[in-house]
Amino acid sequence: MSFSHISDTHLGLTQYGLQEREDDVYSAFNESVDVSIKDHVDFVIFAGDIFHVPNPTGTAILQMANALKRLKQNNIDSFFVLGEHDISRIRSAPIPYVYHNLEFSRYVGQGTPFVYKDVLIAGFDKIRRGEMPQFLDRFSELDKVALHHPGHKILIMHQGIVEVNQFAGELASTDLPKNFTYYAMGHLHDKFLKQFSHLLGPIAYPGSIEMTTSEGIKETQKGFYIVDISTSEAKPNWIKLNTRPQLSEKVEFEKLSESVSKILEKISTLAKKPIVELKIHGKEIESEIIQTQIARLAPHALHYTWKILQEEGSNGTILLERPSSIDDELFRLASNYLGSNEKATFAIHELLPLLSANKVKEAEQAILEEFERFKK
Repeated sequence: MSFSHISDTHLGLTQYGLQEREDDVYSAFNESVDVSIKDHVDFVIFAGDIFHVPNPTGTAILQMANALKRLKQNNIDSFFVLGEHDISRIRSAPIPYVYHNLEFSRYVGQGTPFVYKDVLIAGFDKIRRGEMPQFLDRFSELDKVALHHPGHKILIMHQGIVEVNQFAGELASTDLPKNFTYYAMGHLHDKFLKQFSHLLGPIAYPGSIEMTTSEGIKETQKGFYIVDISTSEAKPNWIKLNTRPQLSEKVEFEKLSESVSKILEKISTLAKKPIVELKIHGKEIESEIIQTQIARLAPHALHYTWKILQEEGSNGTILLERPSSIDDELFRLASNYLGSNEKATFAIHELLPLLSANKVKEAEQAILEEFERFKK
């Protein structure tokens, strides 16, 4: 018996204003579904952030519907929880509920356990950091149910674990119910798999299926897990998806022409036009020369960008280099300024995404809800 664990599909995401990037997300998503069908998995888990925004386009809605239809046609059931990108602050039914009501997929985000083919499954939608304490008792009750179930037990959550990412974590691994044989996680976009000694099974993040805006540009791989549960141990196998290459190169201004030539040579070996970022450093940098040289990439890259790395004094400190995670750096700066990790979490993970999408009414609602919680 096996199942697929897919997360952070962000259907509808468009980067750099390019239709090709939206299509890249659909391509990776459909590949994950096709592989699941080809490998005859028994069911599929979608661990949140199905869509990039709560009000997705018709194209994104149809992409999900068609994928679920293909699964159904192959007798493969699926289960899903909601991530923060799926949930609107304005009181309305999330779009993924439609798939549940039409019996294309089953919504499991309310924490109610059920048994499917001798497997106990329970899931929770995204829980905000401030709401987490009220869920700990529910975790404890759920753990008692899992303890007495003889077969596999799967917990689906769209949450950050602080041991994995201290900035994006809302709870610690020790807060989780202890008696599940697999923790199907979403929210963090990098692949992560670890067996903690205090948990029965591994915590697994498959990562996002494609690079998203918050991740910057970097050379990485994207994929999902197919998990073998034919024995008493859950054995996840990570499946790499055929995503668009991304190149991020640090180059010297004095050797810019040579570096661009090497990048073009590397691009010639790729099946898809890549996304390219050049980080340029040097003592005397001329923007006109940079523009001339980097323009050579235009016919061969889907998107390219550059920036200058500046040095501070004699200690060689890089000031303008992109941090490994933009989200983490924003959180660090907000936490320092506001003097509170909890306030920074609200500002960066809840308020900023709404304002960035010009969702003023939802941002106002978020502020009112946070104020009411603060008063209590």
